[in-house]
Amino acid sequence: MSTLVEDNPAKNRFEILVDDALAGFTAYVPRGEVLVFTHTEVDRGFQGRGVGGALIRGTLDQVRERGGRVVPQCPFVAAFIDKHPEYADLVAEQP
Repeated sequence: MSTLVEDNPAKNRFEILVDDALAGFTAYVPRGEVLVFTHTEVDRGFQGRGVGGALIRGTLDQVRERGGRVVPQCPFVAAFIDKHPEYADLVAEQP
């Protein structure tokens, strides 16, 4: 299973492709260098296979590379960061 996480700024979301098929996304509202994550969705056919975690990990890694910060309003993103404290430094105050 090959995965690719890409930003789709036209739709304000990061998307994950699994074997070239859109498997899920995490939506955001941009606030300057801060991205407010509002919703994450994984297609039913890909649930239970670690796709959601791979999506959030890939998203947060790209945000870090850009020098950005996040506000995890989405419960899935917030839970991922709670379980992976190495990403806690990316969390910003509510803009």
